[in-house]
Amino acid sequence: MRIEKQLSATFKQFTHSGKAAAVLLIMCTLASLLIANSAWGEGYVEFWHSHVAGLSIEHWVNDALMAIFFLLIGLELERELYNGELSDIRNAMLPIVAAAGGIAVPALIHFALNGGTPTQAGIGIPMATDIAFALGVLSLLGNRVPASLKIFLAAFAVMDDLGAIIVIAVFYTVQLSLLYLLAALAVFAALIVMNRVLRVLALLPYLLGGVLMWYLMLKSGVHATIAGVLLAFAIPYSTKRDDAQSPSHRLENALHTPVAFIILPVFALANTAIVIGAGWAEEILSANSLGILLGLVVGKPVGIVLSSCLAVTLGICRLPLDLAWRHVLGAGLLGGIGFTMSIFITNLAYTGQAGIITSSKVVILLASLTAGLVGFAWLKARGSPLASAPDPEAMDLEPKAGLSG
Repeated sequence: MRIEKQLSATFKQFTHSGKAAAVLLIMCTLASLLIANSAWGEGYVEFWHSHVAGLSIEHWVNDALMAIFFLLIGLELERELYNGELSDIRNAMLPIVAAAGGIAVPALIHFALNGGTPTQAGIGIPMATDIAFALGVLSLLGNRVPASLKIFLAAFAVMDDLGAIIVIAVFYTVQLSLLYLLAALAVFAALIVMNRVLRVLALLPYLLGGVLMWYLMLKSGVHATIAGVLLAFAIPYSTKRDDAQSPSHRLENALHTPVAFIILPVFALANTAIVIGAGWAEEILSANSLGILLGLVVGKPVGIVLSSCLAVTLGICRLPLDLAWRHVLGAGLLGGIGFTMSIFITNLAYTGQAGIITSSKVVILLASLTAGLVGFAWLKARGSPLASAPDPEAMDLEPKAGLSG
C-alpha cells in the first residue's frame, strides 16, 4: 500500500477533532447517567419518553437524527469506494477481511451464549465499531502511531457499520408494509435518475427526496435510518480526488461537525438515560451481557487479527509498509468500542424490553470503556511506527479539520 495516495484532504478532515468529539461523547454519557440516577432522574427519563408529533423524543432522535448520521456513514463509504482505501481492491482486501472477521467472531460469541434463548436477537450488538470513539482514542496518540493505522481503522470501521446496516435492514424489521417499501424504493430510483440521467447537481432536490424516502421507509417497517444510506448513494459524486464542487463532497463536509458535536451527543444523552438498579452488577453475568462484553472486548480483536493474518498468509492481501501485527492488534482492540452502533442495535433488538435494554447498555458502556483503555495502553506501549516507515512530517500526516460518528 502506498501511503502517499491514501492521505487525502477529506481523510484529514475525517480524523481532525477526534479528541474533542470523543471527549464530548464521554461527557454527555456521564452527565446523562448522573442525572438519570439523581433526584431529577424520573423527570429526565420521562422527558425523553414524552411524545411529539406521534413519536417520543427518543424515537425522533433514533429514527430521524440518526438517519443523518447514517447519511454521513453512507457518504464516507461512497468516498472510500471511489477514491479512498476501498477504491483499489488490493488495498481494500485487508480492511474488508478484517471487518468480516470483526463482525463474525463477536456474533458467534454472542450466539454461542444466547442461541435459542429470548436474548438471541442481540447477536448484532457486538458487531459494529464506533468510528468517532475509536478514531478519537487513536488521535490521542498523534504521530506515535503509523499513518496507515488510522486509515486501516477508519476503513474497517466503515465496513463494520455497513455490515451493521445490512443486519438492521434484514433482521430488525418487525412488520413490513410492501406498499410503503416499494414507494420508498421508487423515490430512491427517481433520485438515481436525477443523478445519472438528468445530471442534477443541486443538493436541495436530493435532500427533499431523502426526507420523503425517510418517511416512506419509516411507514414501511424497515428502519428509517436505512433511507440515509440510500440517499448517500443517490447524491452525485465526483471521482476526482478531493473535488470540492462535488455535491457529495460538499454535503459530507457540511455534516461532519453537526454529526460529531450535536447529533451523536444528543443520541448519547437520549440513550444513556439509564436508571441503574441495585442488582446491575449481577446482570453482567447474564448470557446476554457476557455475549456483548466478550464479543466486543475479545471477539473484535481476535476476529480482526485472525482474519487479517489468514488473508495475508494466503496471499489475498498484505500489510501496509508501515504496519506490523502489533498495530493490527491495537486496531482490533479499539474496534471493540461499540458504543453508538451497539446501543442503536440494542434498541432494535429488544424493543419493549426495558430491563434487557438497560442491562445491555450498561455492559456496552463497560465493554467500550475497557476496549478503549486497553487499546490505547497497548498502542502507547507497542504502537510506534516501524523504523523503516516513511517520515510522517514529510508526508503532512497531521489532520487538519472535521470528524464524523
